[in-house]
Amino acid sequence: MDEQQRRLWDRIRNFELDHPNQAFNFTDRLARENGWTYAYALAAVVEYKRFIFLICISDKPLSPSDQVDQVWHLHLIYTESYWIDFCKKTLFKKIHHGPTRGGKEEKDKYEELYSFTLERYKEIFMENPPQDIWPSSQERFKDLQFCRINMDKNWVIKKPFIT
Repeated sequence: MDEQQRRLWDRIRNFELDHPNQAFNFTDRLARENGWTYAYALAAVVEYKRFIFLICISDKPLSPSDQVDQVWHLHLIYTESYWIDFCKKTLFKKIHHGPTRGGKEEKDKYEELYSFTLERYKEIFMENPPQDIWPSSQERFKDLQFCRINMDKNWVIKKPFIT
């Protein structure tokens, strides 16, 4: 990292998503909505910040892991925090989130971008991304049937693996 990138990384790393005077803060919501432990949600937030940093310094589009994407989605609905405090005052740059258009060509494109993201991560942070948040490309794109479920009102039972 050069000096300008280091200053940017410091601003991103120090950006606070949680507000100390809130009883139910960002990380609490992130953990609850994803069925994660609080510690795992904190780790996912760190990886989200790393991903945003990579976006800021990359001249090529990147693709997040599903966990990082969940943090990003939640941050986007905290509109003032995301657009004003983070993008405008911290990054000095607008970072838009665009969904896939679907189809094989888009799937191939995002798999390639995700693989490139993992390579870039290793190059910049000089370590492998944590596997529990950044799985392999094959693992990242194999489970595509997600839906939102109220866990207080529904049970979820995993389907048996059938060969």
